[in-house]
Amino acid sequence: MDELHNQVILITGAAKRIGASTARLLHAKGANLILHYNSSESDALRLMEELCANRAHSVRLIKGDLSEINAIKISIRQALAELGRLDALINNASSFFPTPLASTTEDQWQRIFDTNLKAPFFLAQATAPYLKKQNGSIINIVDIYAQRPLLDHPVYSASKAGLASLTQSLALELGPQIRVNGVSPGAILWPEINPDEVSQQRMISRTPLKRVGDPQDIAKTILFLLSRASFITGQVINVDGGRTVVP
Repeated sequence: MDELHNQVILITGAAKRIGASTARLLHAKGANLILHYNSSESDALRLMEELCANRAHSVRLIKGDLSEINAIKISIRQALAELGRLDALINNASSFFPTPLASTTEDQWQRIFDTNLKAPFFLAQATAPYLKKQNGSIINIVDIYAQRPLLDHPVYSASKAGLASLTQSLALELGPQIRVNGVSPGAILWPEINPDEVSQQRMISRTPLKRVGDPQDIAKTILFLLSRASFITGQVINVDGGRTVVP
């Protein structure tokens, strides 16, 4: 079923991993996509070619550093002028790296907060007028570390806790025309610099379902929130195999 037929959806950090899986599923359900990327140009181009081979002229690309938010806004306005509407914003882009208390710099703090919290706020601000016309949605990709901080990652954990709070605040600010929700992944994909095997097995052992998830688990939750959840707003759904219920 083309549940999202002719809808236009903007996804940040869409070139690979969860962003790319989400793009593939939403495109398969009929959506036209604006895919943002920063450094992963070859991945973004391959994804656009793959999707447009199935439906021509259905994907636009936006390149930019989310710390340069004004430049991103200009690119979004240009894309929307061409496409004529926006039905959903998915704030998926994220910065993730260790920030131990003893050695973290102000620049590292700023890089994480620019991507993980500042950009979602100002992208919501920029797209709200378009989303209101369609009774659209904003979905923020949070993280279970917003609830259970990760050792040596206090800045990342704090930024995602802020994003969870922002999700609720925006639901208040933007209702009733725009619904705002979040999705918090658990162990879905290991970081690009993988933890060692012992650490991986330890995390799996603390997850009631005793396995890692799949990016499609996140994509399907996003699809549900976009297409079948008209009375849900201000919520953050944990997709974590039950990890957050374990003491």
